[in-house]
Amino acid sequence: MRGLFRRRSARREHPRRVPPASAQSSGPSSSEQRSPARSPSGPSSDQTTDEPPAEQPASEQPADQHSSGPSGPGASGSGSEQSEGSPAAPSGASGTAERTAPLREPSRFPFGARSVAGEVFILQVAVIVLLTVAVVVAFVLHARWDSEQQARNKSLAVAQTFARAPGVLDALDSRDPTAALQPRAQAVRKAADVSYVVVWTPEGKRITAPKRRMIGQTVVKPFKFIVERAREGRPTTHTIDAVTGGDTVNTAVPVTRPDGSLAGLVSAGVTVSRVNQGVKDQLPVLLMSAAGALVLASVSSALVSRRLRRQTHGLGPVQMTRMYEHHDAVLHSVREGVLILDAEGRLVLANSEARRLLELPPEAEGEQVGRLGLDAGMAELLTSGRTASDEVHLAGGRLLAVNVRATRGEEGPPGRVATLRDTTDLRALEGRAAVSRERLRLLYEAGVRVGTTLDVVRTAEELAEVVVPGFADFATVELLDPVPRGEEPSGARTDMRRVAMSGIREEPPLYPVDTVIRTVATSPDEAARETGHPVLVPDLRQAHDWLAENPERGRATLDYGIRSLISVPLRARGVVLGSVDFWRTEESEPYAEDDLVFAEELAARAAVSVDNARRYTRENAMAVTLQRSLLPRGLPEQDALEVASRYLPTRAGVGGDWFDVIPLPGARVALVVGDVVGHGLHAAATMGRLRTAVLNFSSLDLAPEDLLAHLDELVDRIDQDQTAAGNGEAVTGATCLYAIYDSASGRCTVARAGHLGPAVVNPDGTVDFPEVPVGLPLGLGGAPFETAELQLAEGSSLVLYTDGLVEDRDRDIDDGLAQLHDALADHPGRPPEETCGAVLDALLPADPSDDVALLVARTRVLPADRVAQWDVPADSGAVAPLRAQVTGKLTEWGLEEVAFTTELILSELVTNAIRYGSEPIRARLLYERSLTCEVSDGNSTSPHLRRAAATEEGGRGLFLVAQLAERWGTRYTPHGKVMWTEQSLHGGGTPQEEDEESLLDQWGDGDM
Repeated sequence: MRGLFRRRSARREHPRRVPPASAQSSGPSSSEQRSPARSPSGPSSDQTTDEPPAEQPASEQPADQHSSGPSGPGASGSGSEQSEGSPAAPSGASGTAERTAPLREPSRFPFGARSVAGEVFILQVAVIVLLTVAVVVAFVLHARWDSEQQARNKSLAVAQTFARAPGVLDALDSRDPTAALQPRAQAVRKAADVSYVVVWTPEGKRITAPKRRMIGQTVVKPFKFIVERAREGRPTTHTIDAVTGGDTVNTAVPVTRPDGSLAGLVSAGVTVSRVNQGVKDQLPVLLMSAAGALVLASVSSALVSRRLRRQTHGLGPVQMTRMYEHHDAVLHSVREGVLILDAEGRLVLANSEARRLLELPPEAEGEQVGRLGLDAGMAELLTSGRTASDEVHLAGGRLLAVNVRATRGEEGPPGRVATLRDTTDLRALEGRAAVSRERLRLLYEAGVRVGTTLDVVRTAEELAEVVVPGFADFATVELLDPVPRGEEPSGARTDMRRVAMSGIREEPPLYPVDTVIRTVATSPDEAARETGHPVLVPDLRQAHDWLAENPERGRATLDYGIRSLISVPLRARGVVLGSVDFWRTEESEPYAEDDLVFAEELAARAAVSVDNARRYTRENAMAVTLQRSLLPRGLPEQDALEVASRYLPTRAGVGGDWFDVIPLPGARVALVVGDVVGHGLHAAATMGRLRTAVLNFSSLDLAPEDLLAHLDELVDRIDQDQTAAGNGEAVTGATCLYAIYDSASGRCTVARAGHLGPAVVNPDGTVDFPEVPVGLPLGLGGAPFETAELQLAEGSSLVLYTDGLVEDRDRDIDDGLAQLHDALADHPGRPPEETCGAVLDALLPADPSDDVALLVARTRVLPADRVAQWDVPADSGAVAPLRAQVTGKLTEWGLEEVAFTTELILSELVTNAIRYGSEPIRARLLYERSLTCEVSDGNSTSPHLRRAAATEEGGRGLFLVAQLAERWGTRYTPHGKVMWTEQSLHGGGTPQEEDEESLLDQWGDGDM
């Protein structure tokens, strides 16, 4: 060990491996942060050292060991090297130094966990403990196994001996087996030293037991398996948990008769001893042996530790390795060059970074600085003896920041230390950082300014505007023809149209906006579009393919001063939408390869905005088309109401507001207004589904409250289906108002589901908002809908609307209703068309946030002379007089041409009501645009149309009615039903020449 220490000391005396103490810094100002330079002749004034150990001669102590301060954790020092116990650098030119032993680390034990002796000791202790535990476990397991085996053998022997003993079988078959066997069982138990000997019957009843009170009780279950084995002549041995003795091995042996039948069973139990007595006797010896081994290991480890610490002067292996590798780790891993010069200007040490920066030869150490081939300024600075801080000097094409300090303070070897830092890349990096900051700012600005609208052309214009003049002098954007229309480009080749252009000067000689760009295959735009990657043209004067595309315009562009081009495809979701071209003039730097990445990133972000606008345009166009196809294209012809309507979509897109006018039989008309919250395709599709459902439900002639109940159930079913499928939105916030106006009576029945109530404009110009019970919005369910009966005078106007008319971001609904009242009031007799225009002019905001649906219906009343009604008794003889009265009324109305058909229809309906219905029975004729026949009765049973068999005498009435009438149906009332038919009076009725014979053809030979 001493020899090794001497060899280490000799290596450290070499000038290349041993820098002065002040050279251990890795930065320019490291000498200022450390404690004063340390002299090789002794410790500094603020450090404390120990004398060498008395048992070691001074001649054997290393001569170059520095006083680097205490090495223990309790010592004080100024550097990280001192805290680790590392000695300082070797001496300088004098070559002589005195060693000062470091302070030994105080310890309570002769060895520590981090020393070699401590590691050996821990390993020895672990091995001894593991061996001891293994031996104890092996003894315990073997003893337990041996005890169980002995117990099994003993219990089996005792049970078999007792079962086969003379007299046992006879005792079992005797009248009192217990009296005969109990003494013998107790004697055997004591003689054999077992826990118990029990004789029991096949039914589990004890004959003998160790305690008298247990005789006659049932043995511990389960015993059926034991009895089954006993009948086969086989004993059963198992371990049970006995109440008195713990784990007990129990053996049951059968006692069989000569004929093989089972007379009884004998059970013997032996308690298992958990630990063998031999183990108990040997365990103290084993533990004492382990303790002795631990003591020997401790003593040997303590001796080894003491010997090692004496030879290494208190330094452990880790500290010694760190001490000798510290200088190389620091000097050759820092990113700054370090040069150490002696007082004569010779190079003592140069680390790897200094060799690289100054391109020093391998044998540079020991040479004069002036002979190393350095630049004059650098050599002069190193040999001048002056101090320098961050002086920049040229060295081999690099700009180096040089710091020079003297290594000699009050103590320490004379010399100088210089640090070198390469600032060439830093200067270039500062320029690139400025460019990067500008481009990041431009990207941020593009993210904020591009895509503010969902208009494709405006998005392209924003892209062209944002890059001028920060990145380009001119910018042009071309899109494929399908893109502005919202369509997705196909794989087929299509022309591109220039949609945006921006520049620093006016009227550049580039293709103007709205020009179709037809490129050749070799042009930059086409190349970018085909490859999907940007194309750089640093100098357009050398781009012959570009010039060949349009020579005249190309020369004009070059004459204008445009010199450089980057063409980038606008690519989103793997689809090319167009391209953007960035142009620079001769006044700017031409584009380079570094600009491609930024251009591509900018175009990629803009392409997403363009694609979003395109997809919105497509969806909006689809929604508009869908809504236009679902909304009523025109109002139906009817005589009950004079109707005008308006629908205004919001700028955000079509919504879910809708209305409808549905003519009903019996001079009645249904008015519907609904609203589906939201905008876009989903709202329009939902609106269409609800409108179709209302049309279908209206054809059933349902009451308003019943129709809304069916519509509410439909919406709830739609929501459940879409929720279960997981691919649709719920119909939330759908409202509806449904009203039926009867022109014969002037009554209007209104019901609403979460919708705003109607406004009524009376003939005198006053406005009312009648109270209509409000129901829950559609789809919520749980509550019935209620109706309100409004008696409307002729000339009154019923105004239905959606919330977008009276409610907005800047207007409360109460204020909106007040404005609606003012717009409707004081205008008696105003037509519905003018009313719609006046209401929209007064209430519609400049930028509505919701779409608006408005429906204005002015009432008409069917004249009393156009209505005829008769009460019909429930007698078949009343049909003939009724037919005569009907013929007279039709003659009065001038409808003689339909009299015969009407008589047949009315007689069939009345006959059905008399035969199958109940009183009261009424017949009514309504004469308006068409002739309506109604027969009502008090029975709610509805007849069904069918084809009668050839042998049936009846069953053809409804079939005849269906053939003669244009429409027919059934309407239910609270007191029964109404059968109705409609006959057209304008070319759709039964021809006059149709006589009785043609009608009787319904019962021709084919039907007989």
